[in-house]
Amino acid sequence: MHDSRLPPFRAALLHPRYALNWLGLCLLWLLVTLLPWRLQMALGRGLGRLSMNVLKSRVKVARRNLELALPELTLAEREHLLRGNFESVGCAVFETGMAWFWPHWRVRALTRMEGTEHVDAAAAKGQGMLLLSAHFLTLELNARQFGLYRPGVGVYRPNTNPVLEYAQVHGRCRSNKYLVDRLDIKGMLRALRAGDALWYAPDHDYGRHASVFVPFFAVDKAATITGTATLARVKHTVTLPCFTLREKDGYRLIIQPPLAGFPTGDDEADAIAGNRVLEAAIRLAPEQYMWLHRRFKTTPRGVASRY
Repeated sequence: MHDSRLPPFRAALLHPRYALNWLGLCLLWLLVTLLPWRLQMALGRGLGRLSMNVLKSRVKVARRNLELALPELTLAEREHLLRGNFESVGCAVFETGMAWFWPHWRVRALTRMEGTEHVDAAAAKGQGMLLLSAHFLTLELNARQFGLYRPGVGVYRPNTNPVLEYAQVHGRCRSNKYLVDRLDIKGMLRALRAGDALWYAPDHDYGRHASVFVPFFAVDKAATITGTATLARVKHTVTLPCFTLREKDGYRLIIQPPLAGFPTGDDEADAIAGNRVLEAAIRLAPEQYMWLHRRFKTTPRGVASRY
């Protein structure tokens, strides 16, 4: 479903400085269009393993995140998880291409949906739906799959490269309505008031602004934004946890029941509740989570850097 807010194609996008961008997008299109899914996943795992030799700073960040978040695992278990995580990073490259370029029928063929009755119930009541999600490496497919059932609105960070911005907006709107800048709170509120489904992932560390320090995994004081509760307070809005997990034979889109008694009006209590939901989902497939981000970089005043 395309929206009038999609950026138009401009001749300036064909400037020679963008040649490598177009070449990369064309190569990705060819690979995901021509190759069978299992072969794409095998290539993705190999690409991910190779990337560990190149993205050494990211490997260091991911290793430290796993050490902070999952101290109950042995060193060998965390190293195994780290390797699986980078294999998943490689798979995510192909999954981005699938989400942006595949026709609807091909996405549906690999998608198993759970919990669509919660979407139906909210839609029947004219309620806005806050899709509480996380930065899984399957996030591009998550939005595309949900949109196949009910087109919604995505929250995203605009890309400064105009070619990549053009590609990601058009790709993400293949089965959804439009995108809202992650800084455009009013735009998010409008979408919920209109009864739309709004995809929202508050699990990254966005600094001290509008954040509280609450537990996330084994980190007792992780900076967590309070935006989830702010959006959930919109009248006639329900909060539905929504995730996509990669499985051996495809993908499982999980839509969980509305969070009961959420929000409470207490920023810390609401942030804790949201983190618990996200942590439980991540533990279902921890190797598929974006551990490459410095999730615990913001610390309470007086606490040393964790990295």
